[in-house]
Amino acid sequence: MNELWHNSYPFEIPPKIDYHREPLFSFLENSANNFPDKIAVRYYGLKLSYRKLKRCTEKFAGSLSDLGVKKGDRIALVFPNSPQMIITLYAAFKLGFIAVPVNPLYTEREMEWQIKNSDAQVIITFEKFFKKIEKIKINLNISKIIISKIYDFLPFYLIPPLYIKERRSRNSRVTKGKDIYFFKELIRKGRPKKSMDVVQEDIALLQYTGGTTGLPKGVILTHRNLVSNVLQTAHWFYESKKGSEIILSVIPFFHIFGLTVALNFPIFLAATIILAPGFELINILKMISKYQPTLFPGTPAMFSAISRHRQISKYNLTSIQFCISGSAPLTKKVQQDFTRVTGSKLVEGFGLTESSPVTHCNPFNGRDKEGSIGLPVPDTMCKIVDIETGEKVLGIEEEGELCIKGPQVMEGYMKSELETQKVLKNGWLYTGDIARMDKDGYFYIVDRKKDLILSGGYNIYPQEVDEILCLHPEIKEAATIGIPDRLRGEKVVAFIVTGSDVKIDKKKILKYCRERLAKYKIPSEIKIVRELPKSSIGKILRKDIRKEYLKNCKELED
Repeated sequence: MNELWHNSYPFEIPPKIDYHREPLFSFLENSANNFPDKIAVRYYGLKLSYRKLKRCTEKFAGSLSDLGVKKGDRIALVFPNSPQMIITLYAAFKLGFIAVPVNPLYTEREMEWQIKNSDAQVIITFEKFFKKIEKIKINLNISKIIISKIYDFLPFYLIPPLYIKERRSRNSRVTKGKDIYFFKELIRKGRPKKSMDVVQEDIALLQYTGGTTGLPKGVILTHRNLVSNVLQTAHWFYESKKGSEIILSVIPFFHIFGLTVALNFPIFLAATIILAPGFELINILKMISKYQPTLFPGTPAMFSAISRHRQISKYNLTSIQFCISGSAPLTKKVQQDFTRVTGSKLVEGFGLTESSPVTHCNPFNGRDKEGSIGLPVPDTMCKIVDIETGEKVLGIEEEGELCIKGPQVMEGYMKSELETQKVLKNGWLYTGDIARMDKDGYFYIVDRKKDLILSGGYNIYPQEVDEILCLHPEIKEAATIGIPDRLRGEKVVAFIVTGSDVKIDKKKILKYCRERLAKYKIPSEIKIVRELPKSSIGKILRKDIRKEYLKNCKELED
C-alpha cells in the first residue's frame, strides 16, 4: 500500500525525521540546562523547577544505585500522577533501570500477577498502598520497598485536609524496617551518579496492556521506541514551542498514552506539567481556570463531561489551544460540543501500547475527517491485510486488519514468545484492529478483530452499532456485544446508558435502529444499565459486560 497519507500532510510536517541517539533522560537534562528556572511541575500548589526536578531525580537515582539496584533491574512504580512518579521514572531512565508502571487501583490479585510477571525486585509506592503490597509480598521476589507519603513534597500549609487526616492516622503509617526505605530520605541523602552506559537499544519500560481481551501482557519498550514516539508527536504538534507550553496531565502515567503524551512529550518541550492524580470534574475545571493550560491530552469521556457541565460558563477554558483524544472513539457530537465551549481544536488520535503508543492522528491545521483516526505520523508505515490469512494487502476502502511498522513499535511481549510471534511478523505489528483507508490516506477503525460478531454468516462490527445508538438524543453511552446463539452463531445485544432520569422505551430504540441499520445488525436485546464498566482511562470493557451477561444467564437457568 503506497504512502498516500504524505500527500495530506500539512506543509510543516515532514514524512521522515532525523532522530538523535540519546536515551530518554536527555529530555530532562536538556530542558533543565536550557530552562532551569522554568516551572516543570505544579501539584497542589507546589512549584518544582526543571533545575530542582533534575536534581531530585539524580539524587534519587544515586540512592537506588547505593541500595544495589543495577542497570537492567526492574522496579515497580505503584503511583497515580505525582512528582514521585516523575522522579522515579526519570531516575530509572538515567541509570538504565527498567520501569514497570502499575495501576495503584488494581486489586491485590492483579497487582501480584503483574509484579511477579515483570520480575520486579523493588517496589516504590505511596504509604496508602502499602497494606495491599504487604499482603502480596510473600508471593513476590521483592528485596526492597520504598515508601513515600502523598504530601512529601508539600509544605504543611499546602497539604489538603484529606492528607492531614491520613498523616495523623496510625493505621496508614509504615515503620522503617528491614528492606523498607523512605522516598524523601533517599532524595535528601542521595548523591548523583554518573549516567550508566544507557543506549537507545536498552529496555526502558515494561508497559502492561489493559487486559481488555485477557491477561495483561508486558510490552517491552526501549529508549529508542519511546524517544522516537515523542519526536513523532512533537513534529505533529509543530506549533508547540519549547519553554512556552502548559500541559494538563490527567491521563495516568501508568498508561502508555499518559506516559508519552502527558509526561515525556511535555518534558521534551520544557513545558509546565499541571499534575492531576485523577479526573474529578470540578477540580479539573478549577485547574484549567487557574493555571491556563495550552495543551490537554484526554479521553472522549473527559471532553464529554467538561462540555456537558451545567455551569461551564463559570470557568475560563479559553487558554486551551490543542487537545488530542485517545483511548476510545471520539464522536462528532463530543468533538463539536467541546470545541463550542472552549474554542480549542480537538482531534482524534490512535495508538497501541505495543507502539509506544502514537501511530495516527488527525492534523491540527489540516483536514480533520469525521470518524477518522487521521494520518500515520512521520516514519510510520501502514497496510491493511485480509482478516483470514493476513497476507493479502487490500486496497482503498477495503476493510481488513491494520498493520503498522515504525521506530515506535515494541520489541515484543515479556515471557511470551508465542504471543509475540502472533503479532510481530517481518517487522510489522498486526494490531488486531479492523480498519480501512480512504483515497486521501486517512484511516478509519471499524472495530476490534476480537470484538467482531459473527451472526447468521454476517460480520457485524459492534462499534458501528454503538455509534448509531449514541446518535440517539436520549442515549449517553452504548456497548454492543455478541452472545452465543444456537441458530445464528451469535446474537447482538446492546447495553445502553441513558441521560439522568430519562425513561426510555426499548421498542422505540429498536424502531430507531431498524431505520438506520441493516436487519442483521439490529440488536436482539436492549439492556438499560446505570453505567458501563471501563478501564482506568475510560475504555469500555466489553469482555466484562459479556462475562456478567453470561453469568446472569447461567444463574437464571440454575
